[in-house]
Amino acid sequence: ENDGKLLLSGESIRDRTPSQIIEVRGQRISMVFQDPSTSLNPAMRLGEQLSEVMIRHRGLTAREATEASEQALERTGITKPKEMLERYPHQASGGEKQRVVIATAFACNPELIIFDEPTTALDIITAQQILDLFNQLQDETSISALYISHDLGLVSRVADTVSVLKAGEVVESGLRTDIFMSPRDDYTKKLLSAVPDPKHWLGVNAPAPELPILMSAENITVEYGRQSVIGRLFAPKPTHIGAHEVSLTVRKGELVGIVGESGSGKSTMAKVLSGLQEFHGVIQFGDSHFSKLDDIDLPYRRAVQIVFQHPDASLNPRQRIGEILSRPLKLYNITPKEQQTKRIIELLEMVSLPRDYINRFPHQLSGGEKQRVAIARAFAAKPEVVICDEITSSLDVSVQASIANLLVALQDQTGTACLFITHDLNLVRQLAHRICVMQRGKLIDTFQPSDAEKPNRNPYTRALLEAVPPPAGQFNMEPIT
Repeated sequence: ENDGKLLLSGESIRDRTPSQIIEVRGQRISMVFQDPSTSLNPAMRLGEQLSEVMIRHRGLTAREATEASEQALERTGITKPKEMLERYPHQASGGEKQRVVIATAFACNPELIIFDEPTTALDIITAQQILDLFNQLQDETSISALYISHDLGLVSRVADTVSVLKAGEVVESGLRTDIFMSPRDDYTKKLLSAVPDPKHWLGVNAPAPELPILMSAENITVEYGRQSVIGRLFAPKPTHIGAHEVSLTVRKGELVGIVGESGSGKSTMAKVLSGLQEFHGVIQFGDSHFSKLDDIDLPYRRAVQIVFQHPDASLNPRQRIGEILSRPLKLYNITPKEQQTKRIIELLEMVSLPRDYINRFPHQLSGGEKQRVAIARAFAAKPEVVICDEITSSLDVSVQASIANLLVALQDQTGTACLFITHDLNLVRQLAHRICVMQRGKLIDTFQPSDAEKPNRNPYTRALLEAVPPPAGQFNMEPIT
């Protein structure tokens, strides 16, 4: 049941007919959702989807819409907009897809844009560019925005006023400076205290340097869109390089961070190392060598587990949590059948979930709880390496902190090595023993957290560091221009 008023420029929206509401959507109010994959039609090229909006809401011809679409993508920082218009959603990275959605929202010059976690899936440089773009367009068009986010650092850069919600209620509201510098509510204080601070180390002690290398990747290259000989002769299309001659190592008990912009190859490497992506090069694990996907065997798949960014996409909605956690126990023959229920309860307790969750379905859990289940499933296989692919990016800062602490505790208990992929440099500097930086499919820099701000860092690494939102106590409270 809905109650209350909903006004746009003083006019009630709730009193409008469905046909009148259609005229409001897109033309007067646009929305940018958190997950661009749910906003884009997988069966249509990106250019077709942008043009469709232009034709409907701005009355452009097909040719005019194509030209306007290219300009809209260029304005969001996409380097090859014409090529992007020809791609399907699955051929673009998460950040690229979100830029397309943002370009679509801005394209109709609405009065209000609602941003629902728009930068959650973006690296910090891209997020900053999007915020700079928004501030620029707001100056030019006086556009209004409702910015919904759990990233307090980004909110501090864009908002004039801030409202803090908890359990469906506004617990505190006021000017940006008042909320961030003098919070009154305990929940607001908790959120601010959970903002990652790279000076506060959370990770386990660094493994001894003489420990052997557990896993190594040598000259890993991934090409998307590779064609047959006939295809290259008669209908050549450009291939997209997901990774180019990437080499890295992971020692037993070590946590290695991988950071980089959207489309830099971070998730491509996660898929390669977890046995989900064709590749060229060599993966070495212990005494085993793998030079192609078909070589990867069951023992490797047990030893190297992955936790994905979105637990909703990796947890079967039709299975109870107990059944989800039992799958690796059965697949890898880890626990006798009569002891599996006991082991599942142990796994739930390991990730600080009540034992009665064994009978719940994923939709009955919060986002943080679902991610804990995904982590428990990975550790159920008793892995030697766990790959975490942006596992905290869709969580609010307080839940993110609890997941980070959980991961550190599990690593300390089990001695498992971890490959932690993220675009949050503040968080990874709290956890990682070494940090690898990727850009455009290449690994361009590797360093220890204590060396992050040394002057000999790669220029791109320095750009990443400069774009990182500061800890809560150092938020810039200068007027937004």
